[in-house]
Amino acid sequence: MLKTVVVGALGRMGRSIMDVVAESNAVELSGAVETSDNPYIGKDIGELAGTGKTGIRLTDDLEEAIKDAGCIIDFTLPEATIHNLEVACKYGKAFVTGTTGFSHHQRGILRDLGKKGRIVAAPNMSVGINLLLKVVADMAEVLGDDYDVEIVEAHHRLKKDAPSGTAIRLAEVLAHTLHRDLDSVATYGREGIIGKRKHDEIGILSVRAGDIVGDHTVLFGGDGERIEITHRAHSRVTFARGAVRAALWLVEQPNGLYDMQDVLGLEESL
Repeated sequence: MLKTVVVGALGRMGRSIMDVVAESNAVELSGAVETSDNPYIGKDIGELAGTGKTGIRLTDDLEEAIKDAGCIIDFTLPEATIHNLEVACKYGKAFVTGTTGFSHHQRGILRDLGKKGRIVAAPNMSVGINLLLKVVADMAEVLGDDYDVEIVEAHHRLKKDAPSGTAIRLAEVLAHTLHRDLDSVATYGREGIIGKRKHDEIGILSVRAGDIVGDHTVLFGGDGERIEITHRAHSRVTFARGAVRAALWLVEQPNGLYDMQDVLGLEESL
């Protein structure tokens, strides 16, 4: 049985992950971590979740929480994730994160830490999204430069970063397949008299509304036809199950920085 600590335990994803862990026969919760200003620090995590006492108290001390754990699952914010990952590497704990919004500098830190520890870092833990990454790469390979490429993502009103990490990953995969420099061709929304669309643009558009869990559409527009492929997440449970699946896979791996393509055994798109 893999003992797991959830960081960001009372967030939307943290709660979903703990629910999935509670239903699992292969993983058990051994710790739950939140920020020091959380008013529920010290409370039994089961009572907070409404499932009864577990004997596991919410803490702000990650080092204490991970003593008996084999893996940490983290859905927080970039700066917090980097700090938590440094702690994980210090104590030799596997680390799964779905945090998004990393800067280029922070991505470099992730790569460096991958030499010291076992990490799965993925903007989207959904099996469906990771299949989509492979499919759109195959489509772009066939369609080539004859089709315009646009990405539309939609999320709930409380999401802090835009575009979503998944949309950026989709754009990276498409740019790589089409042999384009994403920094040069990405267009993030449009306004005013913008002129004719450049043939090599990759458009990335963000919608924020209501309680949308996560929608991603890739549109290939050609003369006389268009092809759209969409993934819609109806529940955060799909991400939580992916994170737990990643944790079970990761503890058997050597040090390295992995993503969900590795976890699922899919051929790398990048």
